[in-house]
Amino acid sequence: MNKELWTDLENWKKKYEFIDLSYEVSPQTPHWSGFPAMSSSIKFDYPDGFRVHEFTLVSQYGTHVDSPLHFVEGKRGLHQITPQEMILPLCVIDIRQKVKENVDYAVTKEDIQQWEKNYGNIPENAFVALCSDWCKRSDLDNCDAQGNKHYPGWSIEALKYLVEQRHILAIGHETSDTDAPVDSSKHGYICEYYILEQNCYQIELMQNLSKVPPVGSIIFCGFPKVKDAAGFTARCIAICPKK
Repeated sequence: MNKELWTDLENWKKKYEFIDLSYEVSPQTPHWSGFPAMSSSIKFDYPDGFRVHEFTLVSQYGTHVDSPLHFVEGKRGLHQITPQEMILPLCVIDIRQKVKENVDYAVTKEDIQQWEKNYGNIPENAFVALCSDWCKRSDLDNCDAQGNKHYPGWSIEALKYLVEQRHILAIGHETSDTDAPVDSSKHGYICEYYILEQNCYQIELMQNLSKVPPVGSIIFCGFPKVKDAAGFTARCIAICPKK
């Protein structure tokens, strides 16, 4: 019997870092402001011989995956995302400085191209994530006095470049939306619709991306195989070269 993978795994654990990119799930977990916090109850407990919880939460709660079906009728649900698509090369675009200067910043095509000048072209079938340090904030919505949200996002030109020129499979970000609110308030959720319309998927409300190098890592995106689901809470892990 071939045990090569077992040996490889032991070597990975010695040579690489495993970075958790997801929030733990609880009533305090960051989530989109339009959704209620989760609730839970104990249905069976140790006097019964075992403990079982019942959880009530929206499918896009905390760190979560959006399938193409989330925005586009007739596109793929979670059960149609293949295992091969859940393990991908991870590219991290660092926009932290630009977000410090402008919280409404939307990453541009030029940002991506500059990143490629530094690190090489984004590989086909990659997962591309935006590192903004937004996960380190206590107020992820960052509303102004009028109640308008302010946080960074993607531009449509950047996403079109990634999809049409680099043929990526997925994107991720630390915010609760693909589009910066200042843009979606004017044009709607054009970035989120576009990326899902291309049959890509996305992970929202990620964390710890600042611990991941720009290139060389692999992301494992775990989520349930729910038939015709538009999304679900996700557990994502990056395996990274040690610094």
